[in-house]
Amino acid sequence: MRVLYHLPLSPYARKVRLVLAEKRLPFELRLEKAWERRPEYLELNPAGTVPTMVEDNGLVIPDSCVICEYLDEAYPDSSLMGRTLAERIEVRRLTAWFDGKFAQEVTNNLYGEKYLRRLTRRGNPDPSSIRTGFTALRYHLDYIAWLAENRKWLAGASLSLADFAAAAHLSTLDFLGEVDWTISPQAKEWYARIKSRPSFRGVLADRVPGTTPPDHYADLDF
Repeated sequence: MRVLYHLPLSPYARKVRLVLAEKRLPFELRLEKAWERRPEYLELNPAGTVPTMVEDNGLVIPDSCVICEYLDEAYPDSSLMGRTLAERIEVRRLTAWFDGKFAQEVTNNLYGEKYLRRLTRRGNPDPSSIRTGFTALRYHLDYIAWLAENRKWLAGASLSLADFAAAAHLSTLDFLGEVDWTISPQAKEWYARIKSRPSFRGVLADRVPGTTPPDHYADLDF
């Protein structure tokens, strides 16, 4: 059985979980508190980040982007990278947008400050970072809305890794009750579609000690 080392609310681990589930590939989850920097885990992934995946044959694959590209190459029957070169460029561009720009401007300022800082006992949240995160979230929801209005899925006509990257970050924030979906009905409609997929069930079932998600979090009808 392949093993995925993860944190339940890590958007990067969630992205990999969604891709594995979408491709119907079995896996075992193992909790890894990356900040503890266990020597055994650092041997698998010297960066000490989650996720890291270990295949049945012992192949170790670190980093969510590396894992997702590997999965699409190894199991191409249900590709999430697009068919043409242009489609693949757009999928990669938007995946990088959400895992880079969105993460830096929104996820790190909300999930990082309001949850991870408390979890790792690194002091009190920075109010200015939280304000910055909420301001940036409105901008990013507007962009998601524009994409959803003009395309069937975020990167084009087909469901892709870009959708799962965006949904992974938003699902983390939604679990923490940080997303005001009234800001963007179009973004909400797109998110409702993707969270209704069977591959989302595991993520929607997540629960973590000390934090209760809002009632709509696991509601497929929002």
